[in-house]
Amino acid sequence: MTTTTHPLTRRRFLRAATTFAAGATGIRWSHAAAPAKPRTRKLILSFYCDDTSPYTAGAKAFQTFLDFCAEHRIAGESSIILGIGGHSMSRSPNDEEHAFLQQAKRAWDCSIDSHMEIMTHRGLFDFDANREAKDAVHEGLWLHEPDVTAEQYERYFLNIIVEAERGGVRLTGLTWPGCGCEPCKKRYAALRAAGHTDPNPALWKALLHLAKQGKFRGRTVPCFFGASETKFGLHQKAADGECAVFDLMPNAMDHFGSWTNQAERANADYYLSADGQSGIIARHFAADAPYCLWYSHWQGLNPAKGVGWRAFVTVVERVRQHLGDRVVWMRPSDITARYHAAGGWRFSDKL
Repeated sequence: MTTTTHPLTRRRFLRAATTFAAGATGIRWSHAAAPAKPRTRKLILSFYCDDTSPYTAGAKAFQTFLDFCAEHRIAGESSIILGIGGHSMSRSPNDEEHAFLQQAKRAWDCSIDSHMEIMTHRGLFDFDANREAKDAVHEGLWLHEPDVTAEQYERYFLNIIVEAERGGVRLTGLTWPGCGCEPCKKRYAALRAAGHTDPNPALWKALLHLAKQGKFRGRTVPCFFGASETKFGLHQKAADGECAVFDLMPNAMDHFGSWTNQAERANADYYLSADGQSGIIARHFAADAPYCLWYSHWQGLNPAKGVGWRAFVTVVERVRQHLGDRVVWMRPSDITARYHAAGGWRFSDKL
């Protein structure tokens, strides 16, 4: 297992990425008309969507979202939390859960990754009893606990992968389920005070071992933990041969209503203005950033009840209108796959 920190230039990475995108199955490009003279500058676009489940807006809303992504040839990720309903929805699903799983099975064909976030988004799951364990540590905090072994992480992750496959879904990566409850906040503070500011390195080892066994859909595993508009980057956490684990950080925040689904938190102009001259996408493009990857939450983004759905549609329309062939949409797993194939380097905000 290795980790690397060698810089990869934006030009070299984008040349490799766009070459890969042109010939890879499932990579989605903007379908705006190409200019007479091809442009060489391209910005990779992608997104994460947290908290996706059948309970917020129903399976029909997820179908509408996937249909839109496929029709407009955009790519990103939408998490799947199999145990958030208090049981594994893949074992004996009710009608709504079954309908949601049917959509989750087609997400990949719509250029959408499926991350585990993790099994419950709350306490650790008891797979034998098919329920959230009583008084269990919350999963997000557990990923930071320094005494958990790689074997324990691997066993838990594998159980989630098995549950997903039972429902017909292959997982692509892992998203950290943040938590602001008082016990978690106090424990996080204690861990920081003791010098444990990052996730437990054992979890990267566990994910790598599972990737080497072919348990994930791809040989590279993208993860989502932190986000920053300026201190972003794709950080290789573990690697062995063709397999690797990456922390792929968003460099744009959630302005699609967030998990609170508040109208004042939905703003298409944050991403790209009506004239295409401002917004985080335009700024990253002007700054020669290698990508613009935002995160969102299903509560605000969903097309049934989400106050951010119209903003999301507007952003996609503006990207096509103003940027056209200067952007390439890629799933997070496609970004890490191409990145690792290009040499396993790390890029950061210092490009």
